[in-house]
Amino acid sequence: MKQFTIPFTYRSPLISAIKNKRKEQDKMKKDFSPTLLDFGSLKIYLARHFGFCYGVENAIEIAFRTVDENPEKRIFLLSEMIHNPQVNADLVARGVKFLQDTKGNELVSLNEINGEDIVIIPAFGTTLDMEERLNQKGIKTEKYNTTCPFVEKVWNRSEQIANKNYTVVVHGKPTHEETRATFSHAAANTASIVINDISEAIILGKYITGETSTSEFYTAFAGRHSANFDAAIDLQKIGVVNQTTMLASDTQAISDYLKQVMISHYQLNESNTEDRFADTKDTLCYATNDNQSAVYGLLEQSADLSIVVGGYNSSNTSHLVELCEEKLPTFFINDASKIISKESILHFDMHEGMEKESNNYLPVNQPVKILLTSGASCPDALVEEVIKKIVGFYGTNLEAVTLDI
Repeated sequence: MKQFTIPFTYRSPLISAIKNKRKEQDKMKKDFSPTLLDFGSLKIYLARHFGFCYGVENAIEIAFRTVDENPEKRIFLLSEMIHNPQVNADLVARGVKFLQDTKGNELVSLNEINGEDIVIIPAFGTTLDMEERLNQKGIKTEKYNTTCPFVEKVWNRSEQIANKNYTVVVHGKPTHEETRATFSHAAANTASIVINDISEAIILGKYITGETSTSEFYTAFAGRHSANFDAAIDLQKIGVVNQTTMLASDTQAISDYLKQVMISHYQLNESNTEDRFADTKDTLCYATNDNQSAVYGLLEQSADLSIVVGGYNSSNTSHLVELCEEKLPTFFINDASKIISKESILHFDMHEGMEKESNNYLPVNQPVKILLTSGASCPDALVEEVIKKIVGFYGTNLEAVTLDI
């Protein structure tokens, strides 16, 4: 796989050494057991896969290179480069400005930019409408487009099934930048709709079978279907694609459910299922799959708690948190500063949408066992800082570690 040039401050010598060793031992990536960092009174189990993925490193390389090569130009990011506050703050510190927030709300008017400016498209991609608006301003979007190739793969798959007259059902978070971009590309070719979860898939299924009148469809899915969507016709032949960072098991469950609805309603069999339901396989990216599989492997280890590091608005990170929360106390933090002391930690509660402080989060009995992972947009250096912070509570340092890789 291509090696990217990114700021060295995002790297971790310790974690790089661990990852390189594991790659040597497991070239086919079949072993999802964690790595043990043993400090005696503290044992940290590190997930097999975590941290920067191909698309993130590609985006970071392009963004920082663009800044370095264009010192005299105004440089804008269409929205957050990736969902990591440190990386975005570093770019802002270099003079880069955001045109939109993560919800697509305007921060800088497009009227203020011109063809001499540079606008970087983030890793999530953007809508066709926004791309056209930028092009009309003379902005060369293709030169500074950091859209992840695995996101573009979903767009290509959507176009393929659109050409066969399927309606595209996008499983994704409706307000997420990537979902908005994928919906835009799908809707340019065929009828399209966004659903958030299995409960909405069940609702959609009732419109397919006629159990619920299609007249109610437009209220239930307002703002999430393509123009001129005809629920009486466009739900007769569908295919499911997804936001690449969704939980794999959720996408599979949605796809399986809607496939069964089509089979039952239209009395299909194995030979003619594709007459109504497209075989899209799994459109999750490799990193999302690997990171989620690594968490399942991590959770096979008994432990006292888990810590997940990443941006609070990171979709792929939030799903790692969800998996961990099902098994044991889990603390979602965006950097080591949230670990206030051995007694107190400030962490993000996804269910309440806010940070909260928890006390006595580390058990008294030793050895303390902690599961640790991070999202695909989190620099390894942040994970190392978390390890250093916790290790310091036990009167030792990284040099004292015994590794079981």
